[in-house]
Amino acid sequence: MSVPQALAKWWHGWTEGDRFEDCADWEVERMAKDTGVSPAELRRLEKLGPESADLLLQRMAALDLDQDEIAATVPGTFQDLQRVCSFCKAHRRCALDLARHSADPAWKDYCPNVGTLLALDAMPWAARREW
Repeated sequence: MSVPQALAKWWHGWTEGDRFEDCADWEVERMAKDTGVSPAELRRLEKLGPESADLLLQRMAALDLDQDEIAATVPGTFQDLQRVCSFCKAHRRCALDLARHSADPAWKDYCPNVGTLLALDAMPWAARREW
């Protein structure tokens, strides 16, 4: 489950469907601290919706990176990847590249997560057979 999805699920369960904008500032600050983002980022993530980091999961699959293993091994890094992906301005281009040819290296020119993804790709993960 992505950070935006987890936030949405947690938020809707906690407020029973109330709007996020109806929260007091201190409530938003507390939730932001609990999730490791700023209050402004938390509000933006809520507006973007739970699917805002889905392209990251597709890119990870294209790189043969197991999202569950990475989320369990380096949860802070995984959450940061999701946050950065959610705020990325190249969603349309990324979606087209993934749909056309996911192995095309063109994504490296515009993806703000390229450095982290390449570093993760170079690591010996248990889920990979080649290691």
